[in-house]
Amino acid sequence: MKICFPVEENQGLASQVYGHFGSAPGFVLVDMSTNEVTSINNSDQIHQHGACNPVAGLGGHDVDAIVVGGIGGGALYKLNSAGLRVFQAQQGTIAENIELFRTNGLPEYMPGHTCGGHGQSHGCSH
Repeated sequence: MKICFPVEENQGLASQVYGHFGSAPGFVLVDMSTNEVTSINNSDQIHQHGACNPVAGLGGHDVDAIVVGGIGGGALYKLNSAGLRVFQAQQGTIAENIELFRTNGLPEYMPGHTCGGHGQSHGCSH
């Protein structure tokens, strides 16, 4: 299984998981079976709020799941429609979130529990 983690700065497994999927500068991809770690730039980072193309942001890389601090409803719908499951990251590093993922310790994002905007009380569930 390949998992994608949005990051502000690539520090491999020591990277902090970024708070929002669409605006993350990059992604760290972790292959759970081979432990291979790959870093890519978010090719859809510059877009209007609510107009992201999250699958395009992955630059053609195949992943099975996303682990992120927050995500908008539109992006969640697009990722789910592409067959990707999206899980809510907990505070900490990619390595810490991988351990939580392995023990089913990360909740899966469902419609209605996503970010609603970026105002002062933006309604994010993270």
